[in-house]
Amino acid sequence: MRLVLDTNIVVSGLLWNGAPERLLRAGNHRSIQLFTSPLLLAELTHTLSYPKFGRKIAASGNSVGQLVDFYSKLAAVVLPTPVPRVAPDPDDDVVIGTALAAKADLVVTGDRTLLSVAEYEGVRIVSVRNALSAVVAESQVRP
Repeated sequence: MRLVLDTNIVVSGLLWNGAPERLLRAGNHRSIQLFTSPLLLAELTHTLSYPKFGRKIAASGNSVGQLVDFYSKLAAVVLPTPVPRVAPDPDDDVVIGTALAAKADLVVTGDRTLLSVAEYEGVRIVSVRNALSAVVAESQVRP
């Protein structure tokens, strides 16, 4: 299964235990394929630099750069396909464009406005819980 994780999911997965972290682990074990883009990596760098994450990052023993580097090695980097205005927030169109370029099955996000799109050109936009359910279901079907 091919997934694009929205930045909010990547941040949660890198800094906390829980469902987003399980998706990162699945990508690390190659049970799923993760994809990102240069724009999403830049957004990840910017987001992780927020002061509110400083203590959590310091406690992890990593720097922002190390966390972004880890994720950029975990996820294949593609150039987003240009898309017309699809999402209510135009910044979310890059997530959809990344998914199209990656031929992803799912975009995984916690962003309600992006979730409201639901599907675009065959790419489903789902919550972490729904993504984990889909990953489990696919792994049970595989020979």
